[in-house]
Amino acid sequence: MDRKQKELFGAWVQASGTTLAAIGSTPLKNFSESQLTSLNLWGNELQALGNALIADSEERFTLEKIGNQIQSAGNITVIAGIILPLDDVTGQELDIKGNLMQAVGGTAALKDTLTEERSVESLYNIYGGLLQIIGNSMHAIAGIIVLQGREGGNINTSGSWIQAAGSVIQAIGTTKDYSDEYG
Repeated sequence: MDRKQKELFGAWVQASGTTLAAIGSTPLKNFSESQLTSLNLWGNELQALGNALIADSEERFTLEKIGNQIQSAGNITVIAGIILPLDDVTGQELDIKGNLMQAVGGTAALKDTLTEERSVESLYNIYGGLLQIIGNSMHAIAGIIVLQGREGGNINTSGSWIQAAGSVIQAIGTTKDYSDEYG
């Protein structure tokens, strides 16, 4: 698999993961709490893998590479909060920190995108990246609200779907870029 194929595959793995995690973050009556948690866990695992593949596709040491590595580490932090035998507060704190790491990583990766020559593909990446940063930030805010003893579910669900939309938009941009380059 060449570098561009790895980036394309990683983008769609990440988009699949954010969508799966968004479903897991949505209170659906047809699913048990355990099933929703499993969807959230699998979604974060796919996001971590997708971001790692995208980072690995970068030949040089760039902010985009570092940003994707940080995002992958953020997903792993969220995963730890889900699977480790922790009290609720510590699990919630790991979720908050993991989502903040993803937002910081997305911001670092976006910086490189902002310096690229403007094209339709770069606009997909800019807007998709911004939506992911906003979605991850909303996750973290929702977690803080929950730690304060208030209801943060609607903010969390909204953030999940905003992040998912952003990742799909970025994957579409990556696909267009790949198609333009390889026909």
